[in-house]
Amino acid sequence: MLELDLSAEIHSLRTTFDNIREVVDVDGQRAEVAKLEERAADPDLWNDQENAQKVTSALSHHKAAIRKIESAASRLDDLEVMVDLANEMDDEDAATEARTELAALETTIQDLEVQTLLDGEYDERAAVVTIRAGAGGDDATDFAEMLMRMYLRWAERNSYSTKVLDTSYAEGAGIKSATFEIDAPYAFGVLSVEAGTHRLARISPFGSADKRQTSFAAVEVIPLMEEATEVDIPENDIRVDVFRSSGPGGQSVNTTDSAVRITHIPTGIVISMQNEKSQIQNRAAAMRLLQTRLLLLQREQEAAKKKELAGNITASWGDQIRSYFLYGQQLVKDLRTGYEMTQPDQVFDGDLEGLINAGIRWRKRADND
Repeated sequence: MLELDLSAEIHSLRTTFDNIREVVDVDGQRAEVAKLEERAADPDLWNDQENAQKVTSALSHHKAAIRKIESAASRLDDLEVMVDLANEMDDEDAATEARTELAALETTIQDLEVQTLLDGEYDERAAVVTIRAGAGGDDATDFAEMLMRMYLRWAERNSYSTKVLDTSYAEGAGIKSATFEIDAPYAFGVLSVEAGTHRLARISPFGSADKRQTSFAAVEVIPLMEEATEVDIPENDIRVDVFRSSGPGGQSVNTTDSAVRITHIPTGIVISMQNEKSQIQNRAAAMRLLQTRLLLLQREQEAAKKKELAGNITASWGDQIRSYFLYGQQLVKDLRTGYEMTQPDQVFDGDLEGLINAGIRWRKRADND
């Protein structure tokens, strides 16, 4: 006689889920959806396309958040029914199905729980990600392109919209650098744990000696700010250069000088933008990104000063955060959390949830220590 008892596990999941639902504030989300739907129904909304896109995007994000909560609640109820039916029918196949659903629900609710840990000042914003090749020659520029694809695939798997802002192609393989937006609620909070130096170890496909090659790439993640009005940038502090957009191998893809490079002379920060159609649009987008970086730099300096005055100058983040091994053991290991994945191909195809969630939990514990 089958006696499947998952009551303790289901009770634990319900307790966690109830806490999540309280933090997410589903009623508040529904109220926001009602307001946004009213704005979206305004026939004059699309007279301002930029504002219309913001309204429809926000509406879509709020609806998606509600669907996730409602789906988890429904699956929890269904799981209890599955257990009862398995016991009534004395059906081992049904019991196996219930155990499988329990494991899947545990993963779903863990993912939802991680989102409740994102309570930083800018965590709820969209993200701007910049990837730069480091030491390692062609392997490093190829690795930088692999990382770019990895994050874009992660966004695609989660149905997040992306926009490539700037790409600097290497003369050989891959890219020197790239900057792109990921537009989703809490994209910055989620991806900020990816910031740092990434290391790749593999047998180089670019050499004939079949020797192991180690290469590096840096990942920078900043929040997307519509207006960084707190930062005033005098015209004398910047140098603006215009040039033609380029594609792989340095080929020109634009017959006009529409791409813009802004250099902030006091800090040396350089922002390039070539995605927009006109030089004016590229300059405006580059200035907005420069304001964001200067605002964050200002806040980082203030935070560092506070730590110095408090006598705590120990950095909580190391330069190298993760290693990717593509020879022998085939492993991806996060050096902060100890989290490992033994299928690098899946990681490079955007399967980052485990690594990211472990990073968010690690950061939260570090902040609380």
